[in-house]
Amino acid sequence: MQAFLVSTGIVALAEIGDKTQLLAFILAARFKRPLPIIAGVLVATLLNHGLAGGLGAWLSDALNPQVLTWILAISFLVMAGWMLIPDKLDEDTSITARHGIFVTTVCTFFIAEMGDKTQLATVALAAQYEAFWSVVIGTTLGMMIANVPAIFIGQKLAERLPVKMVHAIAACVFLVLGVIALYSAIQG
Repeated sequence: MQAFLVSTGIVALAEIGDKTQLLAFILAARFKRPLPIIAGVLVATLLNHGLAGGLGAWLSDALNPQVLTWILAISFLVMAGWMLIPDKLDEDTSITARHGIFVTTVCTFFIAEMGDKTQLATVALAAQYEAFWSVVIGTTLGMMIANVPAIFIGQKLAERLPVKMVHAIAACVFLVLGVIALYSAIQG
């Protein structure tokens, strides 16, 4: 249960102001049909975070526990710093409705999520907790918690949220996880 709750909370916070949330705003503004966009975000996130969770589970099996603990500690500390860097949607992201709203959303969201903070957090969380399903379902729920309101409310939500404060809270959570993992690594 802890893996699920931590994964949900961290990713929900990390997604605020993230490029994939900006993409959700753009898709909602362009197509004005929230349900296929929400379904596309869900499918893209499940695919993306499923792969990330699989990588994290594989790493936890493949690496020596001591080495993995050091890698996790460093990863969480790097994520804490990364959370403080504002994110923006890449300029070269093209959105076309040629294949329909759902397919366009799945493809663009999946690609935008590659190498993103929340995807890397999913890898690290799956490796730390060794609870694939709890982490993938939790991180996916966190993405939906952050993106569904963005899709319905659009740009007005972004203007009212204290994004810097939300990112600072997420950075603190990653920092605490990093310090705990670092303490474990030092203790052996």
